Amino acid sequence: MSQPVSWMNHKGMVKRLLVYIICALAFAAPIRAEEEELDVSKLIFEHLGDSYEWHITKGAVIPLPCILIGEGGVDVFMSDKLEHGATYKGYHIAEEGDHEGKIVNAAGERPFDISITKNVLELFIVCTLLCSVVLGLARWYRKNGYKKAPGGFVGMMEAVIDFIDKDVAKESIGHGYEKFSPYLMTVFLFILTSNLLGLIPVFPGGANLTGNIAVTLTCAVTAFIAINCFAPKGYYKSIFWPDVPIFLKAPLPIMPTIEFIGVFTKPFSLTVRLFANIMAGHIIILALTSVVFVTAKMGTAMCASMTAVSVLFCIFMNCLELLVAFIQAYVFTILTANFIGLAHDE
Repeated sequence: MSQPVSWMNHKGMVKRLLVYIICALAFAAPIRAEEEELDVSKLIFEHLGDSYEWHITKGAVIPLPCILIGEGGVDVFMSDKLEHGATYKGYHIAEEGDHEGKIVNAAGERPFDISITKNVLELFIVCTLLCSVVLGLARWYRKNGYKKAPGGFVGMMEAVIDFIDKDVAKESIGHGYEKFSPYLMTVFLFILTSNLLGLIPVFPGGANLTGNIAVTLTCAVTAFIAINCFAPKGYYKSIFWPDVPIFLKAPLPIMPTIEFIGVFTKPFSLTVRLFANIMAGHIIILALTSVVFVTAKMGTAMCASMTAVSVLFCIFMNCLELLVAFIQAYVFTILTANFIGLAHDE
């Protein structure tokens, strides 16, 4: 009769499997290093930047639509027409200069480019996902009403929405918070979903959406509109004629100038905070991953040990970035709510 396999045997098999994986990576890395010298900075910024195609693996690439408006009219084609420095309809992707990585014409000038790039496609994915979730929640409540307590995903989303509505919007804005709650919920869910998808290394994740300053600036512009365009009249009086001693506002408008500058520094701080935190996290993870290839020429033992260190630190950083994804979405939302509340307190 055969002996049953004990837990210790299983444990030994797992250990041997891990050793085999590390050794395989250690021996594979020198081969990769001999084939091509790794430029870590180029690798990192290529992954962080936008592109006209979506890399799945080394041999699998999803071409994206290029939509260009030039002197000859509108040109629409797939980005694989411009692969490996090729020219199509007079356009090519610049390899250097101010427009590096962007589509230019034969004269090296940029056409009006409204192409569906990697970040744009990720934006569509995030919006589609959020619309599906919201419509699904509405369908559930329309079907069940308030007779049945929600559970699972619906219950989790109800807790999140109630938190933003009661603990963020109501506490920060006070009277009249109801008209700002939908906006704050949208901002929170959009940033959170974008952050979480950015941590997934495979399609449909992996795009650096909230690490793109154009996206964070757009979010900040919507906050600027919510703060300044819906504020009461007293808000503008506090900016241009604040309640301070007269010599601080006339004849030299010292305080009005400071208050006016503050109108723009608030959304600017929202932009930079979100952009810098998400970008920094992605850079650290990519840099730790590159350690495996950087140490490839230092020998098998060094590469094997650094591979193990790299994997462990990458796991730690991904867990930390998962926390940062929630924190940054919350910080952007709570600061926007506070700025709106301060404008309505005047």
